[in-house]
Amino acid sequence: MLILKKHKQFNLNHRILTGAFMLVSFALPVVAEDLDQKGFDIAARSDRSDRGFNNSRVELEMVLKNASGAESRRVLEQSTLELPDESVGDKNLIVFFSPADIESTALLSYAKILDPDDQWLYLPALKRVKRISSKNKSGPFVGSEFAFEDITGQELEKYEYTWLREEACGELTCDVVERRPLYKDSGYTRQIGWVDQTDYQARKIEYYDRKGSLLKTQLFEDYQLYDDKY
Repeated sequence: MLILKKHKQFNLNHRILTGAFMLVSFALPVVAEDLDQKGFDIAARSDRSDRGFNNSRVELEMVLKNASGAESRRVLEQSTLELPDESVGDKNLIVFFSPADIESTALLSYAKILDPDDQWLYLPALKRVKRISSKNKSGPFVGSEFAFEDITGQELEKYEYTWLREEACGELTCDVVERRPLYKDSGYTRQIGWVDQTDYQARKIEYYDRKGSLLKTQLFEDYQLYDDKY
C-alpha cells in the first residue's frame, strides 16, 4: 500500500511537471512574438514620425580621425527624394565638394526592401560611372567608417526586430531594439538601436559584424526641429 501511494504521488508530480512544462512551452513563443511586434512597432513609430518631408537637401561636413588623432575633412551635399509607398525605398544622391582629390565624386542610391539596393558611384578622375555590386555593400564608403549599405535608405521592412529593454539614455528614456537585416549580403548580423520615448528619434546604434562582434557605434545628437520634422 505504501508503495502504491508513493507511485500515485509520483504520477501526480509527473503530471504537474508535464503540465507546467507544456504551459511554459506554449507561453514562450507568445512572449517572443510580443517582443518582436513591440520592437517593430517602436521602429515603425520612429520611421513614420519623420515621414512626409517629400524631399530634402542638406550640406554636411564629414570629419575623419585616424588613430593618432589627425583629422581630414570632407564637404558634401545629400539630397533625398521620399517615396510615400513604404514598399518602395527612397532615392538618395550624395555629391562631394572637397577635398580636391574626391571633388565631384557622387553616389546615387535607389533603396529597395529585400532586393539589393541599386547604387552607382561616379568617379570624376576616371570620368566613368561604376555600379556597386550587392556583395560590396559592406565595403567602406570613400575611406570612412560608413559602409555603402549605411548610406542608402534604412527602410523599415528591410529588417526584423526584437524589443530588448527600456533604459535611460542621457536625460531621456530609450527603448532598446535589436534589428537584423533580412536582405542578402549585409555586412551586419544585427544592429542594436536606442530610440527615445519622447521624440521617437534614434540616439545610438551599435553595429555587429558577420562574426557577431561589435564593429562600430553611431551616436545621434543635437536634433533640430524644422517644419515639425527632425
